[in-house]
Amino acid sequence: MKKLLTILCLMLTFAALPAMSATKGGTFEAGKGTFLLNGKPFVVKAAEIHYPRIPRPYWEHRIKMCKALGMNTICIYIFWNIHEQKEGQFDWTGNNDVAAFCKLAQKHGMYVIVRPGPYVCAEWEMGGLPWWLLKKKDVKLRTQDPFFMKHVRAFETEVGKQLAPLTIQNGGPIIMVQVENEYGSYDANKPYVSEIRDCLRSVGFDKVTLFQCDWSSNFEMNALPDMIWTMNFGTGANVLDQFKRVKQLRPDTPLMCSEYWSGWFDGWGTAHQTRSSDAMVNGIRTMLDNNISFSLYMTHGGTSFGHWAGANNTGFAPDCTSYDYDAPINEQGVATEKYYQLRELLQKYSDKKLPAVPKALPVISIPEVKFTEKAALLAKDNLPKPVRSHSIEPMEQFNQGYGSIMYSTTMPAVGAGTLLQITDMCDYAIVFIDGKKVGELYRGNGYETTLALKEDVREGAQLDIFIEAMGRINYSKLIHDPKGITKSVELLSTKGSHEVTYNLKDWQVRLFPVENKGESLTYTSADASPSDTPAFYRSSFNLTKVGDTYLDMSTWGKGLVWINGYCLGRFWEVGPQQTLYVPGCWLKKGKNEIVVLDITGPRSAVVRGLSKPNVSELHREYLPSDAVKGEALKKALSGRGKVSVSKVTDGGAGNDAAPGAKD
Repeated sequence: MKKLLTILCLMLTFAALPAMSATKGGTFEAGKGTFLLNGKPFVVKAAEIHYPRIPRPYWEHRIKMCKALGMNTICIYIFWNIHEQKEGQFDWTGNNDVAAFCKLAQKHGMYVIVRPGPYVCAEWEMGGLPWWLLKKKDVKLRTQDPFFMKHVRAFETEVGKQLAPLTIQNGGPIIMVQVENEYGSYDANKPYVSEIRDCLRSVGFDKVTLFQCDWSSNFEMNALPDMIWTMNFGTGANVLDQFKRVKQLRPDTPLMCSEYWSGWFDGWGTAHQTRSSDAMVNGIRTMLDNNISFSLYMTHGGTSFGHWAGANNTGFAPDCTSYDYDAPINEQGVATEKYYQLRELLQKYSDKKLPAVPKALPVISIPEVKFTEKAALLAKDNLPKPVRSHSIEPMEQFNQGYGSIMYSTTMPAVGAGTLLQITDMCDYAIVFIDGKKVGELYRGNGYETTLALKEDVREGAQLDIFIEAMGRINYSKLIHDPKGITKSVELLSTKGSHEVTYNLKDWQVRLFPVENKGESLTYTSADASPSDTPAFYRSSFNLTKVGDTYLDMSTWGKGLVWINGYCLGRFWEVGPQQTLYVPGCWLKKGKNEIVVLDITGPRSAVVRGLSKPNVSELHREYLPSDAVKGEALKKALSGRGKVSVSKVTDGGAGNDAAPGAKD
């Protein structure tokens, strides 16, 4: 019996060895001119992919695609605002379970680089910062502002709880952690960067290698002596030139391009972006020949589902829903020609045969679906209860971060040609007077936020300004980007030889949160005829098999789409994106429900599922054209005297009426 027990103990011991090995700590550090993984030279070949832009059922497929490409590491941002959507309430479940994502990478023999911000850029809403920070109007983002840093520390503490146990020193896959993100493009503030570094060390990243990324032109502004310095640049750049200054300052440092841009992102109203695969491959070849590590941004871009797409800072340029990025792995997860060209190169630098490329996920088409139900968003029965506000306030001050907002008040008697001026309007406004649409304004249209009224307006007429918030700016100091109306609404009217300014007050404010999905509204059946005012449209379709598809939105105006409760993202007829990617894992056999919010109205209320995307069809003619350009406004006012009149309404008739309901 004793002998039998001894044999059993030995068997149990050997059975436990793989598990023990998996949890044994390792090392990753900077050596002389190279990184050292467990003491041996190691070139990082990282694939940047973003877990929120990939449905969780597809995470493993995308990781395996990266490994088959020839990568040895996955690089990820941590998106603060998707994890703390409400102040103090953190969510690390479902698609937010980043620890599970990292463990999947380790399961497939991949290391992980973590970039926990707090700011990430990434063409993501507000660069990853949560909207509720803006409730404090004087908050100074990305500084040592005590309010900002208090919340940064709370967030990074939660990140540490999730990911510090997964560093390589603890037997996990995480080999590097980034401190802030391209801070030299924002400011020069070494004390702030130092505080972020110290914060990350204090939450469990005290032994892992820390690094900071910037451009070769600005990295010295914030470079700290105890971190690795990495460079960001794109295809076509002279690779060796990018590292000249780093090598002068640190001749023996390992070199790394922490963002090598494989393509570029698309913005609404601008041409679809592509980049040369030859230039990408040649740049990576140069890096590998010179022992330079890299992270390919993006290897797979994915999709900015929901309201998470951000906006560029060039006069407010909102980003499209698709984050395909012209990456080697396309939005749906399929290997492109760019993928195979890069895989061929990386195979030459691997001492093992690369794994087979995973099969592409199935694709289906869906026959035309007609909409049979409609809920007018601004119909009296569907309007949310208003809150009163004497002066104009942005959306955040009403405790709403995303969606739409409507400001209503009464007007003085003014004549045709009066200018309605909104300062500042963010981002897309539809203006109604006594329920009649009188124009649309778009912040990105050269910041045109002034509308010329074409008809006389009676005393007491109801003014309704419905505003859709698009993505907050994700780059530069313009990330402080509140939504709705931030300052004032004025009427500039001619009285004889003078220009009279009415500063409108006493507003009734109605909130339309994006989370609503139209579920609580009153729908009318058998009347889904197109409307040019905001409305939800609802229908369903049946499937006998599921698969990925692309929803054709080319006959619709501007809004959001939900399928089976999942928000696919924004659409806009201006393009270039005319389809929305629908992951097959969000569809089901049998009945599927589809809901469309269209704020400007469709030309035809139908959709169909296509087997291929359409992301390169531009229709700038659909941009609002009623706005008065700044120069035209200056000309209209030149040579006139100006009398300012502050108009304060008393909450009289018309203020509580719905658009379309006249007093």
